[in-house]
Amino acid sequence: MDKSVAILGLGTMGGRMAANLLKAGFSLTVYNRTPEKAHALINNGARFASTPAEAARNASVVISMLADDAASREVWIGQHGALSAVREDTILIESSTIRPAWIAELAALATQKGAASLDAPVTGSRMQAEAGQLSFLVGGDEATLKAATPVLKAMSKEIVHLGPVGSGAKMKLINNFLCGVQIASLAEGLTWIERSGLDVEKALGVLKAGAPGSPLLGAISTRMTAHEYSVNFLLTLMAKDLLYAEEEAARCKVALKTAEIARTLFETAAAKGFGDSDMSAVIEPLRDAR
Repeated sequence: MDKSVAILGLGTMGGRMAANLLKAGFSLTVYNRTPEKAHALINNGARFASTPAEAARNASVVISMLADDAASREVWIGQHGALSAVREDTILIESSTIRPAWIAELAALATQKGAASLDAPVTGSRMQAEAGQLSFLVGGDEATLKAATPVLKAMSKEIVHLGPVGSGAKMKLINNFLCGVQIASLAEGLTWIERSGLDVEKALGVLKAGAPGSPLLGAISTRMTAHEYSVNFLLTLMAKDLLYAEEEAARCKVALKTAEIARTLFETAAAKGFGDSDMSAVIEPLRDAR
């Protein structure tokens, strides 16, 4: 495999993943709907493509990191979509958090083109992406993963092969379901602490050191108490992920009641103007409710 890679999507995660590929010496072409986000990458040696098809045309690996199913479909099979231009030996890597059903459809379309595909969503947020310390949750065959491993290694600390195509997407939705529910519960619990008269710092110290404690609780509670909502993980994306998780669990005849309640809190926060903030801002409408 040559070292030509294309990345479609330069948001919070994709832009930082692209920067690490450049550092690792890959020949990188990038596409983003708003070209302004590519300026720093271009200055460091990336080439900007005006369409997904142009980005994919000469790449041995094409990676998509986008917000949702609709955005993913658009870059792969929309007008001037990447799939129209991939070579027979190209590896498609879908790293967005999207529905497994669309992953399966994309894999079938790739096969028709003679290309291979992986679904490889990530755990970790902005800081891990910047440091090249993401964990990839991979679905696909072993031979394709082996061929793509040098590319994935440049952006990650860990690559977990979970099974056939779609396995990574399923695992990512389970992961984000549990994260979203914990964050929503923390928002309610912290609001309760603040109104109870307890010392907030001491109360959080008890929770962090006790059974409820987790790295997520520690990091998110710090942001909530500081009212620090610069984006590590966009609030609207968590609402979307919880919806996708509910739908996918329902296919397995599992009703995610806690996800439904948590999603309502995130959607309320988005409606109150916090949609473009970090997911930790889910607490703010609860603080305002009297």
